[in-house]
Amino acid sequence: MATNTTQEQQSEAGRHQEVGHKSLLQSDALYQYMLETSVYPREPEPMKELRELTAKHPWNLMTTSADEGQFLNMLLKLINAKNTMEIGVYTGYSLLATALALPDDGKILAMDINRENYELGLPVIQKAGVAHKIEFKEGPAMPVLDKLVEDEKNHGSYDFIFVDADKDNYLNYHKRLIELVKVGGLIGYDNTLWNGSVVAPPDAPLRKYVRYYRDFVLELNKALAVDPRIEICMLPVGDGITLCRRVK
Repeated sequence: MATNTTQEQQSEAGRHQEVGHKSLLQSDALYQYMLETSVYPREPEPMKELRELTAKHPWNLMTTSADEGQFLNMLLKLINAKNTMEIGVYTGYSLLATALALPDDGKILAMDINRENYELGLPVIQKAGVAHKIEFKEGPAMPVLDKLVEDEKNHGSYDFIFVDADKDNYLNYHKRLIELVKVGGLIGYDNTLWNGSVVAPPDAPLRKYVRYYRDFVLELNKALAVDPRIEICMLPVGDGITLCRRVK
């Protein structure tokens, strides 16, 4: 028993050594292999710089993982996105991944309640030559979305929308975003597997913030699964991302 316990402790100690690591893979060695083989060798230099800068920030677990950043960058190119939106920016790693993928005249409406975090990564974004694609709005996203929805010319005008923000508002966002994304366009909801807590038993020892938001994530997942206006695909990338393709 002592040997098993020691092995388990060593296994836990070896997990999540990567700063901002959100992988749901059970093997850290496998995740590290993926990063070193596929992600880091192809990571654009500005994204590497911003990732390393963000790693020094006390809230670094909020950042998009490097593998998810790579996925978003390729996805945006595949769908030829041009007009996009991001709710929840933090230091801008996923925002930079998006900006680098868009054409020179592409646009991103980016919203976050904390401008200070965004400005931490802004010099890197500016140096990458993509800051002109970004319109940053500080404050809650809901009033901005309500104003956009009021004007019918905004309906169906977005190719891609990425949401990585307050989980208790995800369903409220969805009610508005479904009007703004075009038919055939995508909405990506981040953290939909929420640290794996979506399958944790009720008495599982969870961090307070994980337990608090878990029910909201579960509610969102159930709602998306039966929404006839979208096709969905839940992927175990990062902390789980659900892609919603509007079909009507």
